[in-house]
Amino acid sequence: MKKILFAVLFGMFAVASNAQDVENVKPVKNVIVMIPDGCSLATISTARWYQWYKNPNAPKLAIDPYICGTVRTTCSNAPIGDSAPTTSCYMTGYPSLAGWVSTYPKADPKNDIYPMDSTRAYQPLTTVLEAARLLKGKATGLVTTCQFAHATPADCSAHNHNRGANAEIVSQQVHNSLNVVIGGGTANMTDEHANYLRSKGYDVLKNDIEGLRTNTNNNIFAQFRHGDMTNDIDRDPAKEPSLAEMTEIAIKKLSTDPDGFFLMVEGSKVDYSAHANDPIGMVTEFLAFDRACGVALDFARKDGNTAVVILSDHGNSGLSIGRRDWHGYSGDSKEKMFSALTKCKITSDEMAKKVKETEFENMQNLFNEWFGFTLDDKELEAIKYCREYKKSPVPEDERKQYRSSLYSSGLVSMIGQFVTKRTGLAFTTGGHTGEEVLLAAYHPDRDSRPYGMLTNIELNHYLCNLYGFSHDDLDRLTDENFAQHTSVFNGMKYEIKDKVLTVKKGKKKLEIKPNTNIVKFNGNDVELPTVIIYVDKKDMFYLPKSLREMF
Repeated sequence: MKKILFAVLFGMFAVASNAQDVENVKPVKNVIVMIPDGCSLATISTARWYQWYKNPNAPKLAIDPYICGTVRTTCSNAPIGDSAPTTSCYMTGYPSLAGWVSTYPKADPKNDIYPMDSTRAYQPLTTVLEAARLLKGKATGLVTTCQFAHATPADCSAHNHNRGANAEIVSQQVHNSLNVVIGGGTANMTDEHANYLRSKGYDVLKNDIEGLRTNTNNNIFAQFRHGDMTNDIDRDPAKEPSLAEMTEIAIKKLSTDPDGFFLMVEGSKVDYSAHANDPIGMVTEFLAFDRACGVALDFARKDGNTAVVILSDHGNSGLSIGRRDWHGYSGDSKEKMFSALTKCKITSDEMAKKVKETEFENMQNLFNEWFGFTLDDKELEAIKYCREYKKSPVPEDERKQYRSSLYSSGLVSMIGQFVTKRTGLAFTTGGHTGEEVLLAAYHPDRDSRPYGMLTNIELNHYLCNLYGFSHDDLDRLTDENFAQHTSVFNGMKYEIKDKVLTVKKGKKKLEIKPNTNIVKFNGNDVELPTVIIYVDKKDMFYLPKSLREMF
């Protein structure tokens, strides 16, 4: 009864803010969700100016014809979200807490933006990706420029109350029947995981760009670099593919499935650059993402049965075009506002690496070569006293005591500030922001596109209905596949030891480990359609109700 009442209340809140009938859409065969992580509207505007200034024949972005609204993204108890709960809500239909990956949040009655059901805290929540496979037989894929266990890809394919629990998240992803995963994070792929995937017919590639380009297997995990991939403007094309190329390869493989596919593509490092207030990284990473959108949109237009939904998970950095201390900026030309950005050949992150390797007397030459400007005395002083700059002529003890009121102490952010002050741009923070984010969409039936301002809850309902199922179906799958072990095995003998659940009845014995879809029944491996989750905070396993039927 309590759950029914909660559903009614939750539905009332969702309907109250409805901008469009997100339930009444024409289903399609394929859905591609594209997320520029931590990307504010001002970032997109700046990227558009940057592109147009560099190429007068390119005033528009690939996404521009399809911009149709905005999305309000939140945590369950706070207006400003982080990547874990915001994309979780897109995938599950429920907002959650900062750092939580597709998991029902603890209730926070004084602050909850929507009423949350305290009895469901920590329950894993079925995602659109999982439901697409379970209900419609879709192939599924992830493409990302960060490590593949990072928050946004994890939101689609894993469940945890700690986004940093990489080992648990990777194990779930490996065992969650994903067909294609291309991105960063070779360190995440252990030999055990690789051997398991190969035993299931997958190809597992590490730092093998030619192997990726020539591969003919439609089931593949391909990772580049130990952690996150290199920023697009900094990368070596002979070693790392672009986001556009990874997207094209993923679509080619997934589209061979006769039942269709779900693909999530993340331009991950827009967010990283925004945290560092690095305008070069922000605009060039977004433009790399926009080119990937162009690939997806080209496929969708030709295919005729594919929807593409493009939206950020949250804002970041409070970027503005125009700032208080740039007097008269409103009358300045586009050259004065943006030309300094276009002269930078690398990001501030890459420049910081070069600075660390450069003798101080050669610093001006370095900035002239890569950024096209000369440092002033204050900027040279800031580098000289930076604790990260080990080649400084100033002794380390003196650098430790140095405090600058002008520049950040971190080398990457400091260099970003050098660039920013030569433009008309400004930042308010190095953290996330709470404004609405861009929504763009392609659907072969224009009337089935989402319009206006949607909440992240409504966006989930829209994604569900693109496949012809509903958010209620996600709840049903959650109830079936993520039930508490105390309920599933009620009245039976069971115990948890070293995070292994053992259930016995007569001579029958079931052994259950977390973060996998494999259980042992009487010593034999049995594969399940979903992964099993263990929540340490409750000493509770969440698993399929059908396991009881084994006895």
